[in-house]
Amino acid sequence: MAQTEHAEAQLAEVELLLSMFPSQEELEVEPVAYAELRAYVEGTADCPSNTRPELCVKIRTHTGVDVSLSCTYPSDYPSVLPEIVVRCGELSRVQHACLVSDLRLYLRESCTGEVCVLSAVDWLRDHTHEYLERDDDGAKGAAQAPSAETFTRLWIYSHHIYNKSKRKNILEWAKELQLTGFSMPGKPGVVCVEGLQAACEEFWARVKVLTWKRIMIRHREDVPLDPANQSAESLRRFDGFEEAAFDPHGNRGNHMDLGQLFQFLSERGCAQIFQMYFGVEGR
Repeated sequence: MAQTEHAEAQLAEVELLLSMFPSQEELEVEPVAYAELRAYVEGTADCPSNTRPELCVKIRTHTGVDVSLSCTYPSDYPSVLPEIVVRCGELSRVQHACLVSDLRLYLRESCTGEVCVLSAVDWLRDHTHEYLERDDDGAKGAAQAPSAETFTRLWIYSHHIYNKSKRKNILEWAKELQLTGFSMPGKPGVVCVEGLQAACEEFWARVKVLTWKRIMIRHREDVPLDPANQSAESLRRFDGFEEAAFDPHGNRGNHMDLGQLFQFLSERGCAQIFQMYFGVEGR
């Protein structure tokens, strides 16, 4: 599918959704990206915008549960799936992880190559209650699984992190999954997340499918938890999750002071990670 066809399919889907959900309380569309997409499709702009369309649909399920579905279109959507974030205050972390995993599987199997936001909305409306009903068996079973008894810290390396949407997703997903750590945008990009293993794995599953020049887990730390003597909180090196910038410089302001990064890591007992990332000892 050519670039123009991608854009046409994206615009058609956005306009269909706007006709089905006319109220901003039901559907929010990022206005600048929508206007630029429309201008490109209609021929008043010569090239597509670097700003990717984003939308958020508010859903009331058949059982009265409120769910929101946020989608960001990659430039080659619908040849690839959109980036999705699901929020539902009534789901536990384990229930939420299961729901998102199953939704992504459904979209991969049923919708790849086709626009899929409306299909995702319908699936959430029909199936969210099933995950809420797993509270006794599914959630307890997952809590007893090995992944829920392991504290994990992932050190992620990316060739660069510039895109505002990706940076927003990294922050929101980490907080949603109750992970601590930090993200350093620029070139290179560094992300550290720490918390229960299941949450870290869900974070990595979301991040790695975004469009990257290069992204990888540079290093991981897994510590089995002894419930009687140790908690995940006692192993955290970071308070909350933040985007950290260290004296940005360069023509695009996209290079960080790595000396300040080394000091930041050292203060949190993570100095050894610097050499793993950059191949030299910090100072």
